[in-house]
Amino acid sequence: MNNSSPRQVAIVAANRIPFARSNTAYAQLSNKQMLTDTLSGLVDKCGLQGELLGEVVGGAVMKHARDWNLVRECVLSSGLHPHTPAYDIQQACGTGLEAAILVANKIALGQIDAGIACGSDTTSDAPIAVNRGLQRAMMNFNGARTRREKVKALASMLRPRHLIPEIPVNAEPRTGKSMGQHAQITADRYGISRRAQDELALQSHRNLARAYDESFFDDLVMPYHGLQRDNNLRTDTSLEKMGQLKGAFDSAKGTITAANSSPLTDGASAVLLASEEWAKRKGLPILAYMVAGEVAAVDFIDEREGLLMAPAYAVPRMLDKLNLSLQDFDFYEIHEAFAAVVLCTLASWESPEFCREKLGRDQPLGAIDRNRLNVNGSSIAAGHPFAATGGRVLGTLAKLLSESGGGRGLISICAAGGQGVTAVLER
Repeated sequence: MNNSSPRQVAIVAANRIPFARSNTAYAQLSNKQMLTDTLSGLVDKCGLQGELLGEVVGGAVMKHARDWNLVRECVLSSGLHPHTPAYDIQQACGTGLEAAILVANKIALGQIDAGIACGSDTTSDAPIAVNRGLQRAMMNFNGARTRREKVKALASMLRPRHLIPEIPVNAEPRTGKSMGQHAQITADRYGISRRAQDELALQSHRNLARAYDESFFDDLVMPYHGLQRDNNLRTDTSLEKMGQLKGAFDSAKGTITAANSSPLTDGASAVLLASEEWAKRKGLPILAYMVAGEVAAVDFIDEREGLLMAPAYAVPRMLDKLNLSLQDFDFYEIHEAFAAVVLCTLASWESPEFCREKLGRDQPLGAIDRNRLNVNGSSIAAGHPFAATGGRVLGTLAKLLSESGGGRGLISICAAGGQGVTAVLER
């Protein structure tokens, strides 16, 4: 371990595949295939064939039992040196960004010189499980020694109802409510209008379309299985079209709809981080530096806190450590799980009551310049393959800072379980 001052952590390169709506272009692909191909694309882009990196960290949220060592298996087929260590993590939608924070910390401490943070998710290949009763019957069957004992094990335990599979659900185990239901409760509490949500969603599509048209993503998104762009992008949408949709969680008065929410999505992403010395030695550019990361969690069980509002707590703590204000940023990348969540988070920072009662601050953090928010689109337009979103955001923001020639960017990602993962990039 290096006992000197922490080293700067550079974001060197990023790669992802176009994101695809569930059960479309990648319906027959697995997390392993998508992540392996994404890592291979990054290896090819950076000339890392046979390179021994410090580690590769990533994961998936929707993961089969067979993928228990997913990232390591992908590394072995990626073109990296097979001695490169790898391990899986899972922090719901914050997985990709949390992986980057873990890699960055080791680089800063001098434990490794370079590493990759990555993530993949597919809801097309959801891990459908067998019923618990069938599982126990099969385990007893497997443990039986004789044919008679095996037949007895099945006959004594197996029932027709046990043949019904267990389908994954997008719901919090402790409340039984989906993320969307929780988000609708928070939107109602903050008084976020349907119009405001639709306007933010429309801007996300427009910003992403413009960025693709301007070739911004040409070196960040590799063509894959017939896709050149994220296939959730709607260049022809409008407020009028969005306004025709019913509420997704309360058709009578609900303000959250399919149009102002991120869709179920398949995809993968990867980001290469390194010390300055390593990047220079390899002749690789430095897009930006990762200077801070912060996580938080809230108690959402009885709805005293919104399920997806933890970043509202993580960001102020991070700002205080850096001696920065909320306005000291050139770009804001706030994950659009739902347009309502972005707007609720911004409203909380502008609220004297929230900042006083929840954050213990004399003054609110204040408003941001909305023209600096998700300037090249975000999850509503691009899609949201849970563990891959962090890599998408990191790559986008790092390139924005690189092209700007300098500046500072804030990342905020909400996650299931009442958690939030945030970070600051600079150049």
